[in-house]
Amino acid sequence: MNIDVDALVAGERRALARAITLIESGRPQDRERARALIATLPERPALRIGLSGTPGVGKSTFIEAFGLMLIEQGHRVAVLAVDPSSARSGGSILGDKTRMEQLSRAPEAFIRPSPSQSALGGVARRTREAIRLCEAAGYDIVLVETVGVGQSETMVADMTDLFLLLLAPAGGDELQGVKRGIMEVADLLLINKADGDLRTTAIRTVADYAGALRLLRKRGQDPEGWPKALPVSATEGNGLAEAWGQMQQLAQWRKDQGILDSQRRAQALGWFTQELEAGLLQRFRADPSVASKLPQLQANVTDGTLTPDAAADLALDLFLDAPNRP
Repeated sequence: MNIDVDALVAGERRALARAITLIESGRPQDRERARALIATLPERPALRIGLSGTPGVGKSTFIEAFGLMLIEQGHRVAVLAVDPSSARSGGSILGDKTRMEQLSRAPEAFIRPSPSQSALGGVARRTREAIRLCEAAGYDIVLVETVGVGQSETMVADMTDLFLLLLAPAGGDELQGVKRGIMEVADLLLINKADGDLRTTAIRTVADYAGALRLLRKRGQDPEGWPKALPVSATEGNGLAEAWGQMQQLAQWRKDQGILDSQRRAQALGWFTQELEAGLLQRFRADPSVASKLPQLQANVTDGTLTPDAAADLALDLFLDAPNRP
């Protein structure tokens, strides 16, 4: 697959799509080409915004309305929407383009659905590289939509500058159901569907979450009053401009304080660690010494002749003692 770097840097969506397909490939020769491509790209840092939310809260509707508003203000918006993959078949829904018809037709927007596969947090392993490609293509705002809401969903905060949590007008039971981990990394809680008969409920829900957020303040990392909870209506567009204004305010404050730079350096280090762990696991599974003995070790664990930790030690010994191991 040939990638036209000039076309990519010029912002051509087809070139960008082909480049993301390349970095998502697991073939060794494609990985080499992907690394070489990333190394040649210009640095064009964009504002990276992560987004998650409870099922049925209207994430796609929000992203479309929010993205169209940003485009009207002169921005170019990329959306990396990670769809759930089946652990059994590997299949994924990949329906975000059909749910964002208007935004997908806008020349200033780029939407890329990707299967999460086995990656935790609903974030594909190559999402970080996809962000770099989108930035190089001139998109100044990159939205990363993750699947579901859970403890592992906090991984998206490790690759974005701001993290939004979208919730429905409910409070009470839903507040108890949202994991503390994701609440702790959220910069802005947006209570969607604040319109019609639900508007009063949404306002009350904002107050409920605001009270909970006071217990989760990240002292020294954010200005007074953050994180915040705000009401929005993706269908009517209410509250989107205010929410965007708040995001800009927080991002600028972090930039002025040097927090944004240190945050990205920490994210790069985390990226290195995760790639190291993933690479070790991949080499372990592909090692002939391990592959020949692993089925028997698994059978020993199943029939109880070996404990799981003892079998794991034997497998690791096979890997480390294999011939020609450096």
